[in-house]
Amino acid sequence: MLIIPAIDIKDGKCVRLTRGDFSKKKIYLDNPLDMAIIWRKQNAKMLHVVDLDAALTGEMVNFEKIREILSNLDIPVQVGGGIRSFDAVKRYLDIGVGRVVIGSAAVTHPKLIEELLKTYRPSQIVVGIDAENGVPKIKGWTESSGLKDYDLALQMKEMGIERVIYTDITRDGMMQGFGYESTKRFAEKTRMKITASGGVTNTGDLKRLDELKSCGVDSVIIGKALYENNFPCQQLWYNYEEGICLDHNFSTARTK
Repeated sequence: MLIIPAIDIKDGKCVRLTRGDFSKKKIYLDNPLDMAIIWRKQNAKMLHVVDLDAALTGEMVNFEKIREILSNLDIPVQVGGGIRSFDAVKRYLDIGVGRVVIGSAAVTHPKLIEELLKTYRPSQIVVGIDAENGVPKIKGWTESSGLKDYDLALQMKEMGIERVIYTDITRDGMMQGFGYESTKRFAEKTRMKITASGGVTNTGDLKRLDELKSCGVDSVIIGKALYENNFPCQQLWYNYEEGICLDHNFSTARTK
């Protein structure tokens, strides 16, 4: 199970939210690059970075902060948050982002997915489905899509998408365990490559996630639990080889 630390950026700072609520924001570091370097020193093999400002506005507010992270790290970075146009995807991939995560636009502008897959490999384009009680939320989790999470995933699969980042937002940031049943149901119905997200709190959660590998769940994004020191990080990662990301369709890690 590939463990991916999350870095959420709001107003240029590294923060964590509770269930996506912007009024429940906790600042961990003023500079997201410092946090990225910490996770790399803890032997992380990949990072998940979200521009929370862009998730609300659709504008690439923290683009330079993300470029700075890419310039200083030697591991793949996947980026999400308000990416709703071909140009935005191109800008991120041009600066070395490994995967771009499309969330709201998969619902509001599905033809964008078709256009992207004409130019880029499926390993570079990932769809993020953030669901509340099985219904995807969009625009920074402020609006309901009116779809079933697995129906949206199957539409994306038909277009050529291979991987989904699935978040049960009722669990996100709550430190009460991840949504095992919702993730299992989603994985069984879609049979896609799945990165789980939201609510993973301890090693017990990781063991339960491991049970879902046969359904396609091969990686997990962890946020608040890492920031609150719920894991002995080095013990999680020290056995992984530098080339592990090759198993997730990445090129070899870039050098500084």
